[in-house]
Amino acid sequence: MDFVVGGLAGVGAGFFSNPFDVVKTRMQLQGELRAKGQHAVHYKNIPHAMYTIVKHDGLSALQKGLVPALWFQLVVNGVRLGIYQHADNYGLLRDKENNTKLMNSLFFGFIAGMTGGAVGSPLQLVKTQLMSYSSKKIAVGTQHGHPGTMYAFTKLYKENGFFGLWRGAHGMMIRNSTGSASQIAAYAMCKEWMDNNNLFQQSKYLSAFMASNIGAVVKTITLTPMDVIMTRLYNQSVDAQGRGVMYTGIVDCARKITKTEGLFALYKGIGPSYLRQAPHTVLLLVFWDMLKDLQKSMDL
Repeated sequence: MDFVVGGLAGVGAGFFSNPFDVVKTRMQLQGELRAKGQHAVHYKNIPHAMYTIVKHDGLSALQKGLVPALWFQLVVNGVRLGIYQHADNYGLLRDKENNTKLMNSLFFGFIAGMTGGAVGSPLQLVKTQLMSYSSKKIAVGTQHGHPGTMYAFTKLYKENGFFGLWRGAHGMMIRNSTGSASQIAAYAMCKEWMDNNNLFQQSKYLSAFMASNIGAVVKTITLTPMDVIMTRLYNQSVDAQGRGVMYTGIVDCARKITKTEGLFALYKGIGPSYLRQAPHTVLLLVFWDMLKDLQKSMDL
């Protein structure tokens, strides 16, 4: 049941944060392997990016990739929050005074995130390629032209086989493990500190709301470089053997990005990334608390 609760919390959050994910993906692919000033800037900032997408591709384009995105949230958060909650249920996260141990929380958050990333990687692959696809006038990155989720899965499977669906999974596992560890640990420690010091207790879930905002900031800072690399790995074209045309792996991708686009290119899209992570983290963790409370009341 812990896995179902975590998955449902992720789905609820994913629906509202998806438009910022679309913007983030486009901005991360903009100017790929080109020096600053040597490429067209279709997406100047978040409002401009949203306006541009709606103008050329229609309002519904802000929810591109929603189907695999929600399945991704269901699977990944079901796995990672379920594992984390199981660790808590078995007494692996807290000391004798019932306070969260930071290193234990980071460790199990890391393991849970890595496992969830491995399981959900094919969904993230399809989601990224769907989100990047646009009209020619505002196109960035490789354009795969998938008209829908099932078409994308079928095409990728036919071209690269079953294991081709896990292309770039190593990037996703590292991204998800660091993001998960920082998000959950920051949330758990902050919420516990607020509750113990009687801060933000006016509402049952106010401390969860405040702590999840802090978790979003921490997660965005730690996750963005690997998120950029992961987006590039997922969206690149592959040769007949299923090998990436532009990048051979994480290290090669990071090296080429910093060499041609500069070090700060690893933080491309951090604005929409935060605006995605903030409501997503808040909704995810507050929904998680609410669903856990509902689960407890049903068990009584």
